[in-house]
Amino acid sequence: MKRLIYLLFLLMFPAVLMNAQDLKTQADTAYVQERYAQAAELYEQLLEQGHSSDVYYNLGNCYYRLEKVGHAVLNYERALRLDPGDRNIRHNLELARNKTQDKVVALQDIFIVTWYKGILYSMSVDGWGILATVCFVLFLCMMGVYLFLNRMALRKIGFFAGIAALVICILANVFAYHEKVLMLRHDTAVLMQESVHVKSTPSQDGKDLFVIHEGTKMHLVDDAMRDWKEIRLDDGKTGWVETSAIEVI
Repeated sequence: MKRLIYLLFLLMFPAVLMNAQDLKTQADTAYVQERYAQAAELYEQLLEQGHSSDVYYNLGNCYYRLEKVGHAVLNYERALRLDPGDRNIRHNLELARNKTQDKVVALQDIFIVTWYKGILYSMSVDGWGILATVCFVLFLCMMGVYLFLNRMALRKIGFFAGIAALVICILANVFAYHEKVLMLRHDTAVLMQESVHVKSTPSQDGKDLFVIHEGTKMHLVDDAMRDWKEIRLDDGKTGWVETSAIEVI
């Protein structure tokens, strides 16, 4: 029975792959021909078969052209989550944010945190993994030079180069792990409605604290309740919004 299921999977996999490729081609063609609504629908169908930073990016472009700021920001953020080192995604995300009504000024991180984030997000998880693998292989090669060559100068080069490669390998693994953890955390969201009043309590009877508008990004402080979420903006403001008004990144 297991062999039959495995055989059926092998027979179906090429058809699924061809269907995804066909959808991608249709979506790309629709986008080039400026049929953005159709392209967005096709990219949405494509995402049902698997997540991809490229597809999220293209979907964000469609919604940006359709002037659906919330959807554009959401999909650019999802693309950036999968590929934080992509400059095109960051650029288009900034363009979409500039179209939002709320200009939230983020609290400044200390220098060391900003520096660490700059290094961490310079490559994707896969990029850090590849770097770690290359450096580990280089470490083994340099240790071979140190152990088996007779010339002292080459042995010194092999020793210090090997140590350097090992340190970079360890750091690359740390960065890859940290980025993977951040990627799996779904504690940020985007407002999808035109505007909402942020409440002081998780109730319609709560006091109106401030208003936020479509496309505003927020952090989920408390998501234990089904109908309400406690949120925090980048400038430190906190409050409660209805779950139906936001979409988790």
